[in-house]
This record gives sequence, structure tokens and C-alpha cells, in this order.
Amino acid sequence: MFLDRVKIFVSAGAGGDGAATFRKEAHVPRGGPDGGDGGRGGSIYLRVDAGQTTLRDFRYKHHFRATSGGRGERARRHGSAGEDIFLDVPPGTAVYDDESGALLADLVMAGQTAMVARAGRGGLGNTHFKTATHQAPKHAQKGEPGAELWVRLELRLIADIGLVGLPNAGKSTLLAALTAARPKIADYPFTTLEPNLGVMDLGDEDERRPTIADVPGLIEGASSGAGLGHAFLRHVERTRILLHVVDGAGKDPAWDHEVIRDELEAHDPALLQKPMLTLFNKIDLAAAREAWSAFRDARVAAGDNVVAVSAETGEGIPALRDRLAEMLPAADELDAPPEPAGVVVHRIEAMTDGFAVDREGDAFRVRGKRIERLAAQTNFEVEESAERFQRDLARLGIDDELRRAGIVPGDVVRIGATELEWEAQPWEGR
Repeated sequence: MFLDRVKIFVSAGAGGDGAATFRKEAHVPRGGPDGGDGGRGGSIYLRVDAGQTTLRDFRYKHHFRATSGGRGERARRHGSAGEDIFLDVPPGTAVYDDESGALLADLVMAGQTAMVARAGRGGLGNTHFKTATHQAPKHAQKGEPGAELWVRLELRLIADIGLVGLPNAGKSTLLAALTAARPKIADYPFTTLEPNLGVMDLGDEDERRPTIADVPGLIEGASSGAGLGHAFLRHVERTRILLHVVDGAGKDPAWDHEVIRDELEAHDPALLQKPMLTLFNKIDLAAAREAWSAFRDARVAAGDNVVAVSAETGEGIPALRDRLAEMLPAADELDAPPEPAGVVVHRIEAMTDGFAVDREGDAFRVRGKRIERLAAQTNFEVEESAERFQRDLARLGIDDELRRAGIVPGDVVRIGATELEWEAQPWEGR
């Protein structure tokens, strides 16, 4: 089964909790804090494996979770780091945040990686909170939660030559004639239900080995979702050359030709800017021979490159191979992925003091990256930590904003995944 679109859930590991411990050694009275930091969690990466051609590894498994970091220990010993997870994907995989639709990465180079879920940082041990006036802090940070999100993977095949055309135009037969590929071939439409790939041999003296992708047949309206072609139009976006196959023995080859051009333009106008060769197929049949002259003259007048072949009998195939060899780039350029080049989108999330307070049913919701992180890393069972968080609320102005919003003792406040009950003075974790 050819799988070219999947949705997976990735969850990075949380950071380990920092330790709140004190030195306990003989002859060392009043030993100071010695709690170590928690280890970072494991992140989740996508990595390009040139040996893969589909997303089949994600057919049955859709959830991936990295391990959390270890807890800090006494004697300033830090917790162990969580293990990173690397998920292999084929070249040409585009990665999207499924909720926002934002592009996270476009992976085309072998070995290229992109982090899709960042691990949580380990919490600081109590050694970091010792001051001149507070020599024995009991406060230590909890580990930061790891990122988790649904990610959509879409594969766009990376091929040097893409075959496009109406169903039954002879694309699969042509692929078999040009390469060693053996796609399913029959004399009825929609034989090809998934893209097929083949490698073309240009001769003993030519070291280039271009790849050819046979895309399922398109029909009128394919760019709007009609027929089988809609799901596969994206596979021709990365090709260097488009080979437009027309059934020369069809009822109206000229109309067939325009239908495909219109669908390519509707999907992405840039497709018509690619080098294109129109292939008038089935020239061995009488109907095609009769229509060839008028079709050729019209295409030449329009400035198109056009050749006639019979994929079935092999007539014109050597000449076609030579024409494609002329259109392809040199060997060193052919080894590099075609445009667009791969990209990893790096988003720097500023940890600002900004926040917002909103009503959420009968509770209050406080949003803000810094305050949500502080809440996640606070152990509200430790009085000193809870008081420290209360001071952060006052320092950031959130305390005053909640009062202006009409909060009263007993109301619930939600900050990230944390729920707190408002009191006149300190906060208590629920």
C-alpha cells in the first residue's frame, strides 16, 4: 500500500524534577542545600531516510512518546537525560502542525532532521535558590512539561521526471518501456491507483540514472477533488521535467491535452513553468497516425515540445530517451534534490511577561507563556514554593488583574494544566 499522508501524535519527555536536599555529613553542622538539577526530557525528531519511499511505517502506529528526564539527587547529582526519538521519513516529506496548519519542515535531503516536539527542561535544584539572606531554601523546580502535538505528514515524491495524463493514456506502459519498473497495466481506466517509481538507464556512456514517477490518471476537476488524481497532484510538484502523455488514439487528443494543462494550472500555476515534453502516445494505431499531423502542428505553433511514440511497441522510445537526456541536468546537479530545497522552520518563542485573563465557565483562565511555565514547575505542596509563585503573580500584575476581573475567595483559576483556588492570601493547589 502506498501511504503518502498520515497524522501522528508526538509527545516529548518532561524534564526531571530538581531536588531539595541538604548536606548531611558528619562534622558538617548546618549543611547547606545540595539538590541537583533534573535531567532534560527526550525530544522527538523526524529524519530523512533515503531508502524509504512511503510513510508506511506510520500506517498502524500513530502515537510516539519520548522518555522523561531523571530526578535530581543529593550531592548536586543531576538527573539523567531522556532518550531522544528519531522517526525516519522518506525524502520529500512536508511536516505540518495539524491544528494550525503551519509548516514545520520540508525534508528532502538524506539525513536531514527536524525537531517536531521539544523536550521539557529539567527543574533546578535548591542550590540555585540560596541567597545571602536565605541560606536553606526548600524550593526546587519541577521539570518542565515536554511539547505535545498532532503532526501531519505529507509526502511529495522526489522524482526527476513526472508522467501526467488522463486515465488510460498509457503512462504505466511508458514507465515500463523506459525503466525496469513493472507497474500494473490493463486496457481500462484507473489501472494505476498509486504512484509508481522507476529508474531510467540512459546508456552505458551516461552515468545519470534519473527517476520517473507515474502518477495516477487525472480527470477534469481533479484539482478541485474529482477522481483519483486530486490526492496525487502534489507528487508532480518536485519533478524537474513533466512528461505529458496524450492518448493519440483517443476521441479528441487536443481536448485531452488541454484538460490536463488546465488541471495542472489550477493546482499550481508554477507547474506549467517546468520544462515539459508532450508525448503523443499509441502512434502504432491508425486513429493516432491520422490525428498526429494536426496535433503536432497545433502544439508546435503554441511553442510546445512534442514527440510521437508507441509505448506498446517501442516505436520512438529510443528518440524519446535521447530527448529526455538532453533536457536533464548534468550528473552533479541531478544528484541534488530538485527544488524546492528542504527547509526547517525555526520558531523562537519569546518567554515574555505578557498574559491574558479570561472567564472560562465558572472559573478564570490565565494565559501566558512565562506564567504557564512557572505554574508547571511549581510544587504547590511545598509552602515555600507556593509562596514564591504568589510573589510571581504579584510581580507580573496577574494578581491585580484577577481582582479587577471580579475574582472572589473560592473561585478556581486555571493556568496551563494547573488548577488553583483563590484565597485572600496564599494560593493552594487543588
